Amino acid sequence: MPVADLSAFGHDTWWLVLLKALGIFAFLVVTVLVAILVERKVLARMQMRLGPNRVGPRGLLQSLVDGIKLALKEGLIPARADKPTYLLAPIISVVPAVMAFAVIPMGPEVSIFGHTTPLQLTDMPVAVLYVLAVTSVGVYGIVLAGWASGSTYPLLGGLRSAAQVVSYEIAMALSFAAVFVTAGTMSTSGIVTAQQHTWFAFVLAPSLLIYLTAMVGETNRAPFDLPEAEGELVGGFHTEYSSLKFAMFMLAEYINMTTVSALATTLFFGGWQAPWPLSMIHGVNLGWWPLLWFTAKIWIFLFFFIWLRGTLPRLRYDQFMALGWKLLIPAALAWLMVVALSSSLPDQGARVPWTSLAGAAAILAAVLTATLRTRVRARRARAIDPISDLVVHRKEIDV
Repeated sequence: MPVADLSAFGHDTWWLVLLKALGIFAFLVVTVLVAILVERKVLARMQMRLGPNRVGPRGLLQSLVDGIKLALKEGLIPARADKPTYLLAPIISVVPAVMAFAVIPMGPEVSIFGHTTPLQLTDMPVAVLYVLAVTSVGVYGIVLAGWASGSTYPLLGGLRSAAQVVSYEIAMALSFAAVFVTAGTMSTSGIVTAQQHTWFAFVLAPSLLIYLTAMVGETNRAPFDLPEAEGELVGGFHTEYSSLKFAMFMLAEYINMTTVSALATTLFFGGWQAPWPLSMIHGVNLGWWPLLWFTAKIWIFLFFFIWLRGTLPRLRYDQFMALGWKLLIPAALAWLMVVALSSSLPDQGARVPWTSLAGAAAILAAVLTATLRTRVRARRARAIDPISDLVVHRKEIDV
């Protein structure tokens, strides 16, 4: 496996590192404020409502005012709560979400106050594994919040989240492995460089589909928001939280959405590189322009999250687990074998063109789509016939 060129990192002065870290944090906070407002506006549009329209011009300051309102509310602590853990849980959720963005490349090398530096805080040979490790720590905040609240429903929500992350991180990691094999590196900047001519979204389409499904489950978003299913668990793991502590959980959720969107952009859509045909224009991938393309790609994925929430109903917990363990993980393993085989054949003197790999990707993607449609139709047929559905559930209970 070739070694990624990381010579541009590790030479920044302390104030430049601090400036880039503050810039990343400001980018994430502003993105969260805008995403909450856009989500409320878009969902209102889908449901033929107006949405926020009172605070500021056309309601543009609604997210900021909501944050101030939550910060000024009284913070209540349940009598049965484990106070130190109860207060620490929101922090454990927020900090890993921000840390994961440290290795995301947001642009090429630029000049900041006379210093040439990449628009990336740092990079490492195993940067994507670092993202997986850091984001996995965030689930501890949810689990500890449910346990420390001293209440039944938050505890159930925290346990659901733990099972959810374990189930869908396996499929997510397997989709990453196909990218590693194809790019020849685990460095995020190296993966972006490997997509100069062809984005991995076209070559590794099944990995992209698996990742898109896994990232929704990883971030506890509809239709996979089982840890906070208000119809079953009141509000889930954050039922007993209020004021700024509740706001921190919401901040962590939306930062995680931004992080997984940035990771999808980096691994499958060329990162900060301009899309075709803009890429044919000289200079669009130089200077500060790539930051615009990177942000635009992130917002496409954020709209995808919003569109799913306004379109699909929440799954049952058994359906959700079956999708992860019975479909995504086997499909990811099968596709990884195809990618590994196609990458090893050239070493034996054979040539496997990109078109063959893309064809195999299209076939596997079609199989995944057909399987999903078959499952949906079967569920609908059972919903139409409630008696047979009752019999099936009775057998499941007996087992």
